[in-house]
Amino acid sequence: METSLANPQLYGPLQRYIDSVAGEFNQIPEDRRRALNKLAWYVQTKVKANSMARLTFICTHNSRRSHLAQIWAQTAAHYYGVPGVETYSGGTEATAFNARAVKAMTKAGFRIEPTGEEKNPVYLVRFNDETAPVKAFSKIYDAVGNPRQDFCAVMTCSQADQNCPFIPGASLRVAIPYNDPKDFDGTPQEEAQYEERTRQIAREILYVFNQVTNGHEKW
Repeated sequence: METSLANPQLYGPLQRYIDSVAGEFNQIPEDRRRALNKLAWYVQTKVKANSMARLTFICTHNSRRSHLAQIWAQTAAHYYGVPGVETYSGGTEATAFNARAVKAMTKAGFRIEPTGEEKNPVYLVRFNDETAPVKAFSKIYDAVGNPRQDFCAVMTCSQADQNCPFIPGASLRVAIPYNDPKDFDGTPQEEAQYEERTRQIAREILYVFNQVTNGHEKW
């Protein structure tokens, strides 16, 4: 396992969670690695050019997987000391950051504070007390505040990938679809499935930034 100590100031439980997940890269299948390596290449290219690496994670409802990936990507960039990374998320429609996904991320060690009581609250997601929080709320992928050019569109669900074959303004499109934990809502497996999906996304996004900083496999 290779980690960066450039930015180690994470909340203790989150640091331990990440250290554990970063030892699981061998669990990532080869076909997934090929897609993840494309994302790593994009970030690495931007870093070498002293340019911003803007990543927009897209899923249909922007309620679960795209939020998890956005938050983990911003955290992973900090963990590995990768500069100039900005992460965003969006959907083909807006709903809300699902409370079950919020719970799973809190259990992983993030501190998450909702602001407002509306149907689509803004959550402030923190991995330490020094860095500005990630503002997580549901929106369409080209909403005001999200980049509209020179960004990488990362498709985190098959439905969005199929329904949006072209993302205007994207410099690169990468598909890394995840199974939807929503399928288990209201079942005895609900909590375990959300935790499993949170860990899988963490593992793969951490792998991407490990590749950026510690050398890469053959793209």
